[in-house]
Amino acid sequence: MTPIQQAKAAKEFAEFWQGKGNEKSDTQSFWISLLRQVFGIEDPISYIQFEQPIALGHTSFYDAYIPSTKVLIEQKSLDKELTKKYPQSDGKMLTPYEQASRYAKEMRYSERPRWIITCNFKEFRIYDTDRPHDAEQIVLLKDLGKEVHRLRMLVNEKAEQISHEEKVSKDAGKLIGDIHDLLLEQYGNTDTETLRCLNILCVRLVFCLYAEDAGLFPSHTAFYDYLNGYPYQKIRRALIDLFEVLDTPIEQRDKYLEEELAAFPYVNGGLFSDKTIEIPQFTEELQEALLKKASVGFDWSEISPTIFGALFESTLNPETRRGNGMHYTSIENIHKVIDPLFLNELKDEFAKIKGMKQVNTRRQALSAFQDKLASLTFFDPACGSGNFLTETFLSLRHIENDVIREMFDGENVLQLDILIKVNIAQFYGIEINDFACSVAKTALWIAENQTLQETAAIAGRPMDFLPLKTNAYIHEGNALRMDWREVIAPDKLNYIMGNPPFVGARMMAQGSEQKQDIENLFGKIKDVQDLDYVCGWYKKAAELIQNTNIQVGFVSTNSICQGSQVPILWNVLLNDYHVHINFAHTTFKWNSESNEKAAVFCVIVGFGVREWKQKRLYSSAGQYKEVSNISPYLLPGEDIFVAAQKDTLCDVPKMCFGNQPRDGGYFILSEEEKSELLKQEPALEKWIRQYMGAEEFINGKKRFCLWLKEASPLDIKQSRILYERVTAVKNFREASSAKTTQGYAKVPHLFAQMTQPDNVPYLLVPRVSSERRKYVPIGYMSADVVSSDAVQIIPNASLYHFGVMTSCVHMNWMRVVCGRLKSDYRYSKELVYNCFPWCQPTAEQKAKIEATAQAILDIRAKYSDCPFSVLYDETTMPAELRKAHMDNDRAVMQAYGMIPGKTNESECVAVLFKMYQELTK
Repeated sequence: MTPIQQAKAAKEFAEFWQGKGNEKSDTQSFWISLLRQVFGIEDPISYIQFEQPIALGHTSFYDAYIPSTKVLIEQKSLDKELTKKYPQSDGKMLTPYEQASRYAKEMRYSERPRWIITCNFKEFRIYDTDRPHDAEQIVLLKDLGKEVHRLRMLVNEKAEQISHEEKVSKDAGKLIGDIHDLLLEQYGNTDTETLRCLNILCVRLVFCLYAEDAGLFPSHTAFYDYLNGYPYQKIRRALIDLFEVLDTPIEQRDKYLEEELAAFPYVNGGLFSDKTIEIPQFTEELQEALLKKASVGFDWSEISPTIFGALFESTLNPETRRGNGMHYTSIENIHKVIDPLFLNELKDEFAKIKGMKQVNTRRQALSAFQDKLASLTFFDPACGSGNFLTETFLSLRHIENDVIREMFDGENVLQLDILIKVNIAQFYGIEINDFACSVAKTALWIAENQTLQETAAIAGRPMDFLPLKTNAYIHEGNALRMDWREVIAPDKLNYIMGNPPFVGARMMAQGSEQKQDIENLFGKIKDVQDLDYVCGWYKKAAELIQNTNIQVGFVSTNSICQGSQVPILWNVLLNDYHVHINFAHTTFKWNSESNEKAAVFCVIVGFGVREWKQKRLYSSAGQYKEVSNISPYLLPGEDIFVAAQKDTLCDVPKMCFGNQPRDGGYFILSEEEKSELLKQEPALEKWIRQYMGAEEFINGKKRFCLWLKEASPLDIKQSRILYERVTAVKNFREASSAKTTQGYAKVPHLFAQMTQPDNVPYLLVPRVSSERRKYVPIGYMSADVVSSDAVQIIPNASLYHFGVMTSCVHMNWMRVVCGRLKSDYRYSKELVYNCFPWCQPTAEQKAKIEATAQAILDIRAKYSDCPFSVLYDETTMPAELRKAHMDNDRAVMQAYGMIPGKTNESECVAVLFKMYQELTK
């Protein structure tokens, strides 16, 4: 439902109910009709609850409640005034608002209303419980046609709208994807120029389909009627003529132009200006797909311009999309950036202005606030199809329309089109893909038209959109090789935002353009090869914002705030460019609008040279806490980096990788292979050892290996199986392109790298473990079990070392400083173990830790049939094992001077960081 349609429906609703309404007989029909007729709720009977009991020392009933939006409604009859007190069943005298407030206090906490509405069929009084000191809003039924926006809290308008727009946009994406594929068949090849023409043609077709449904063309079937007059063989020529007309101002057109073409408006904006694009011949199938399915068979006016890029996802090669790291951001994730970056502050400022009592003062403040909205400039240097820019534009225009409503009533809107000040010329972008640039511009134009319709609903009259009067400043090019100052001058810019490409350091081939971009930007700093591609945008942004108040908000993979990248990137940003992290979202799972959703975990980092007094740190659940400083690990606390160490900072046993075979798989055996080998040569038993990697250790799987460290040449030669396998290993290593692997061909009977202790047990730590576990499972192995290179090992580790490492103290440290494989922990000896600050326990404290560590091992032994994946699953972990870990946690925390039960995870890490800082001075 468009704003104009909703305003009309609200007016009709008000006219029907004018002068009638009884609390007992009409309440339900009144509200059900309002929700269905005016707000488009398809099943209002399930949406709103009526006459639910509530205990007040006696049983009473509230009139209506909407659970999804937490709106409590107290209804009175037409003859009852909403400001007067009325007797209750217990004898108390209360106003309708006081009556509803009493109900609200007795409701479950999770159901307590955000909004209270009192109504008597002729007026609505609206109370915001989050702003108890604000005066109530009053909406008269007779004015509902122009005031319907004030009842938006009745429906989860944004969520309902997004859900509907997502469905419409995905359906539209399927339609245009089918047309794209049919057109591609007609082109007959896929060279670069062909794909360019195809992409431009698709954008033009979508604009025409949208334009006829949105009322921009002479009628809602204008595009269809025009093309339907031609046989499929002549549609190509008809489109060429139409595109020419759409690009020609009215006064410059041929005065003898056919009437059907002359009726189309001048579009402007460059969308139809390229005359070089090739348009192929149409087929009957193409004609039906475009006219029957996409035109008269679909309403394009309700597509979301923010999700517009997702419509064209199917037209981009998936391999190209992944290679360039392009992903499409959901509206939810866009707001995780723009809300704390600027939108929350603007909404708060607007709310304060609306609360001003003096009319002239409020109107002046509203005018100044609208000028402020129109003065802000936004830049997305990796804008893709324009999602961030479009959603920001929509958000600003929605606020501006609310400002216009506050400033003027229906009698003062004659020059309303002049008073629209926010425009798409405030938005700048860079995008490397030419097709995405076209989509981004078109998405902004569609957004501009949709918000103009909202303004027209306020004015109560239609407003002209075409020809396009403003430009979207979307620049095509490689953002990391461009001078951003040539796109927009820093002194004219307020905010930088976006989701730069997700390409990990290991995904960029050495010598590739992307790797070269990063090296060119960061120079010869240490470990530059370990930086992800997104780091380039952080560096470029930090350079641009020097000596300005510009604030930046980027979505990024969480790798830039974990593990080895933190000291590399943030040393440059904090120490060379003096930026401050002003807000951040800790790791959350990525949700995109693409059909192939990106399986990545992200953070959001907001920063600037100008430091905010109070920084906001958001959790994955969307809750935040205000802190004095946010560290590069996205924790409250000082800006401390943990840099990889070759040796341990403290006097503890050394950790090393497990054994690396580099054998082509010829030394490694499954249980079945082991049995088969022993059937053939029983004497091989002495050379077969259990083989233990992370998968085997955690999930209880069994594998074995040939361990020939003590085997003589004669032992190998006399065994057909050993000789064949050793020969196969030799051939594998010699054929390798790596010189180090070739060198190991000289000792083909041995693992390439061997760290196995001879006679002592060792502590095993998986290199990768699930983030769902509170504790990474670690444990002792006897020397006859060969470790793989999927684990780290610590020979000679004592019970004390095991107790500290399996404690929450070490786990908290690990979670912050380790790297990640997707969301799983990657335990690094150089970062996690070697840098870990060990405490100096008293003899009593050490003995306590040893005792609690032994208790953990003893309880594990009772469940020897259970793999660690079961024992350490948060659902199936035995209660006695959990208690043993908690006892161990307390013992270790006390040794560190922490207070069990009171020192939380971030405080624990802060203590460890201070210890680390002292150790590395």
